[in-house]
Amino acid sequence: MTANRRSRLAPNDRELRLWRVGRALTWAFAAAVLVSGGIFYGLVALLGFREIDTAAKLDAKTLFDLVKLSFGVVAGAGALVALVVAYRRQRVDEAGAHREATRLHTERFSQAVDRLGSDSPAVRLGGVHALAGLADDAPTQDLRQTCIDVLCAYLQLPFTLDPGNGDPAHQEARHRYLALRKVRHTILRLIGDHYRRPMGTHRSWQGCDLDLTGVIIDCNMDFSGAVFSGGTVNFSGAVFSGGAVHFNRAMFSGGAVYFGDAVFSGGTVYFSGAVFSYGTVHFSDAVFSGGAVYFSGAVFSGGTVHFRDAVFSGGTVHFSDAMFSGGTVHFSDAMFSGGAVYFRGTVFTGGTVNFRDVVLSGTAVNFRGAMFSGGAVNFLGATGPVPQGLLTAVGTPAPATVVLASAWLPEGAY
Repeated sequence: MTANRRSRLAPNDRELRLWRVGRALTWAFAAAVLVSGGIFYGLVALLGFREIDTAAKLDAKTLFDLVKLSFGVVAGAGALVALVVAYRRQRVDEAGAHREATRLHTERFSQAVDRLGSDSPAVRLGGVHALAGLADDAPTQDLRQTCIDVLCAYLQLPFTLDPGNGDPAHQEARHRYLALRKVRHTILRLIGDHYRRPMGTHRSWQGCDLDLTGVIIDCNMDFSGAVFSGGTVNFSGAVFSGGAVHFNRAMFSGGAVYFGDAVFSGGTVYFSGAVFSYGTVHFSDAVFSGGAVYFSGAVFSGGTVHFRDAVFSGGTVHFSDAMFSGGTVHFSDAMFSGGAVYFRGTVFTGGTVNFRDVVLSGTAVNFRGAMFSGGAVNFLGATGPVPQGLLTAVGTPAPATVVLASAWLPEGAY
């Protein structure tokens, strides 16, 4: 269990803890005496009664007033006892209602999981929607997390590959494959829908952990406008092999998001207009070997984004018009060996962008129109040909904030 998960358990701990009646009444009476004494003293001081006539006789009116005061004290004590008892009854009722809600949730959860394990794709689809509904209505955050964990675990299960549609004998197997793929794609769609909802509103899953480690994403998936502001989102080892996956205008503003070891081998993945402002995002050891990945117009304004040891061996990766204005972005030891990577029109105005020890051996890396007006950009130790348009974009002499590989410097510029 992660530290993040443990921190969520404490606020939802609804175990009933009540003092004994005698102790509760003692403290209630003591508090009542202190409050009433304070009010009495305040009124006496406010009205200016500094002295009390000790020579006054106890007449019938005074005696009657004392009797009324005595009955008032007894009535107040009774009201205080009733208040303490009512409070305890309310607490017991709340705890009972919470236990009942948890019991009903557990029963519905068991039924939904049973459906998810059915042989019928239609029943499994019903189980997916039932679990998503349970996550929405969960009485505690940890119960919501459990529902999300089960949905993610289903996506991580191995599945039969597409048998193809060439052989009529395989038609039944292909139909079953397509039906079960529909179940997987529905889970991915529901995840995207729930992470777009504002935190704190009904049906929002923001702040929950999302573990998609090793999941194969071979469909259109929409995370556009999603906000990852807490918890851990893990796409480590995920395979983006088809369709279009949208993270357009997504906000990575806290927690940790992992795309480490992810494989972008086909289709199109969009991070256009995404904002990386806090937290940590890992693309370390990711492989960009096909398709297209767009960071066009993305804003890197805080936190840390890692492309360490990433491999750009095919396809196209666009950082065109992105803005690096804060935080730290690491491309250290990345390998550009094929395809094309574009930084055209990219603006470097703040923070640190580290290309230290990158290897440029076959990729077309293009910095035409890029602007270096602030922050630190480091190409020290980079090997291979100078990227297209880089020297022109940097200018001569290069700003003190831009460190180029020695092999790229004009003669006499050492």
